[in-house]
Amino acid sequence: MVYHSSFTDEEGVTKACGSPLLPLKSHIKGPAPTFDQDRTDIVDEAITFFRANVFFRNFDIKSSADKLLIYLTFYINVALKRLEGCRTLAEGTKAIINLGLETVPVPGEPGFPLPGLFAIPQSQKEAELFRNYLKQIREETSGRLLSVAYRRNSTPNKWWLAFAKRKFVNIVAL
Repeated sequence: MVYHSSFTDEEGVTKACGSPLLPLKSHIKGPAPTFDQDRTDIVDEAITFFRANVFFRNFDIKSSADKLLIYLTFYINVALKRLEGCRTLAEGTKAIINLGLETVPVPGEPGFPLPGLFAIPQSQKEAELFRNYLKQIREETSGRLLSVAYRRNSTPNKWWLAFAKRKFVNIVAL
């Protein structure tokens, strides 16, 4: 059974492209509201559920927060692919920074990895809001992923990097 997001109550949450802009425990500037450091946010859920959810080929969406969970699971898969050849934390950090510098496509643009998952933005303002949110959430996920993909002695954690070979919802990560 697929693990779903616990963020089902979206009352008072801003939306863009049919997705809630959920709060993050982040110090990175962006459109996401801030969240208490002691509570679980969507990035924590994505990292926690990644190793179980990556085995599923189908993902039933029960709330719009599940769309973010799917996007982050795919992004973690891509990030692990980039970390696969990195033997130290320093190399991994460099690879993740380079991944973060890539342009972030939004639904309806070429290069968006999950067409049909999110609604196409109705205006340029909505597209930029969603692009900035995705950029912020990707940067936050990358930072937290490094702390689980590498051990304290800066060596790769094989129990995480082994999942780079998996395809999520039958999509090959580049």
